Amino acid sequence: MRNLVFYLGLGALLTHELDAMPNHEWRVLPVLRSLPDDVGMVAFVALHVPLFAGIIALIASTDARIRARSRIGVAGFLVLHGVLHAWFMTDPDYEFSSMLSNLLIFGGAVCGAAYLGQRLRN
Repeated sequence: MRNLVFYLGLGALLTHELDAMPNHEWRVLPVLRSLPDDVGMVAFVALHVPLFAGIIALIASTDARIRARSRIGVAGFLVLHGVLHAWFMTDPDYEFSSMLSNLLIFGGAVCGAAYLGQRLRN
């Protein structure tokens, strides 16, 4: 069950990044928002390639300690990511208003919190 909750959270995060494109997420990120829109979009997409590659490598590591710690880190990020989105909601450039967007963002946060809670109990 713990792995299922983790993978659902990760799936929500990755799918949220697809949803981030039509919602122009780079426009609310501190560094990317200062770039011209077309440059910010390209940078946003390009930065996700090494980011996702690193996350996948860490959570799938053959070293059990690295794998476990990485999953805890990703789960913690899911919670932090939800908090950051709640904070950015007041930004005039924030566009994540659909039920799907909020389900992906905050559902991922709930999965991250549930995973961390399960880890604490075991």
